[in-house]
Amino acid sequence: MTSPALVTAPPPQEAVGPLIRGLAVLRGLAAADGRRSVGDLVRDTGLARSTVDRVVSTLTRTGYLRLEGRDAVLAPRLMELGNAYLAASRLPEVLGPLADALADGLDESVSIAVPDGDGVRFVHQVTRRRAMSLTFRLGDLLPAERGAPGALFASGWGEAEWDGWRLRRASDPHGAGFPALPDGHGEGADSFEERVRAAREHGWSADDQLIEPGLIAVAVPVRDPAGAAVCAVSVVSHTSRHSAASLREAVLPRLRETVAAMERSLAAPAGRPAAVPAGPTPAAWTRASKQELGPEFVESLARGLTVLTAFGEGRAALSLTAVAEATGLARATARRSLITLEHLGYVASEDRLFRLTPHVLELGCAHLSRLTLSQIAGPHLVGLVERVHDSASMAVLSGADIQYVARVPTVRIMSVNITVGTRFPAYATAMGRVLLAGLPAHERAGLLAHTDRAALTPHTVTDARALNDVLDVVAADGHALVSEELEEGLRSIAVPVRDGTGRVVAAVNVSMHASRRTVEQSRADLLPPLRAAASRIEEDLRVVGRYARVAVS
Repeated sequence: MTSPALVTAPPPQEAVGPLIRGLAVLRGLAAADGRRSVGDLVRDTGLARSTVDRVVSTLTRTGYLRLEGRDAVLAPRLMELGNAYLAASRLPEVLGPLADALADGLDESVSIAVPDGDGVRFVHQVTRRRAMSLTFRLGDLLPAERGAPGALFASGWGEAEWDGWRLRRASDPHGAGFPALPDGHGEGADSFEERVRAAREHGWSADDQLIEPGLIAVAVPVRDPAGAAVCAVSVVSHTSRHSAASLREAVLPRLRETVAAMERSLAAPAGRPAAVPAGPTPAAWTRASKQELGPEFVESLARGLTVLTAFGEGRAALSLTAVAEATGLARATARRSLITLEHLGYVASEDRLFRLTPHVLELGCAHLSRLTLSQIAGPHLVGLVERVHDSASMAVLSGADIQYVARVPTVRIMSVNITVGTRFPAYATAMGRVLLAGLPAHERAGLLAHTDRAALTPHTVTDARALNDVLDVVAADGHALVSEELEEGLRSIAVPVRDGTGRVVAAVNVSMHASRRTVEQSRADLLPPLRAAASRIEEDLRVVGRYARVAVS
């Protein structure tokens, strides 16, 4: 299969035009690393301004975009599309833990990549924290000739695939269609066919600084029971640690053992297909949105995107009927969407069954998978401040302190002067108490036992037993309110932020001068919007963090 980016054939007669145009806008935003003005999107896509405006309005309604001034910005919820492919492929869940163990055992970075046309796309990364390390993102695409996995995949190409590769090389000799590709180094094309022959013979492939100077790797394919390479696992290092030959000697035996275990895991029967979620179908939601927004909502675009989310865990291959049932769409509507998505390379079909392709990951996955917790929280804190007219912040636990990782101040004569990076003792703050209350009992006890609990104001709770009782109440109530314990005149109310496993990873608060509201008014006025903001942050965190590691800041 040639790269979907090279598809130049006109769309089939039954293709859905608005879906094609909407996906063009998403690709334009992804190519711009997640942010682009609407005017620039008009120039990038060649679409009419009115068309782009309607697409942006529709994608904003779906939660896949948000507007910030004149800019359209990819929103975390768009990761649902890439997650649908990753869940359907089973690769992160089944192979990810084995890749993690391999990286720990070798103390080297490990990646899992899949073929995408004549390119290689990353679906799992485990990096070592070093000054020089792997920096590719989940969903990044590299040309097959640049790196070890591409030669492995190309060893199974036929003439059509080689013709497509040569066409792409002729039309894009410098790799402009691969934005993740580092600039200024050899392309690897001259040696590619020779490396493909060697990979076919030896069953492994090496990368001796093909991507960039200093970076070396060795890769082995993971095959399905029929012998097809479904992905490749690479161990990646640096010339400061190994030569290409010494890396191969050091890691190849362990790499092959891991790949054999991966192949056994993939051959095991998958779990039962996930049930279609109860409640209103996506089609019902799109109809309601159309009724509310009228011409500003492009229903056929929204319907086409819901087809992508019909796939997922236990739902890797679906018939037309199954897609229609999962989405609530009429069979004819689902069929036209599938025809369109197949033309664009996002869906493949065989024996009347449809599957998502890795190309779905180009729809913003690389940008969104690198969002930090503070970046995810930022827009929701802005909305919270606009609603309550007081400052809002997010903090994480750092030893016995809290550390601010996001903050949105409000403009007042009397304001709380705190910046990102500020640290306060956790025991005397609302966010700190939420974070301490979220710890397992033994961790909380150990932390408090080694904390110097000074009285910062006459109101500060310092007694160990009293503080522990307060934390038990915070854990039961799901919030903490601290009034004038950190600083006289300062009141704060905070709630936890939990990740997909239910673990408390951060806290968000609203802070104000104590004269603004009574304690009772603070709870009544601020707790509902604060909890709503935390819930929206958690929703985005679960989507982004399902397969990507979300850093704090």
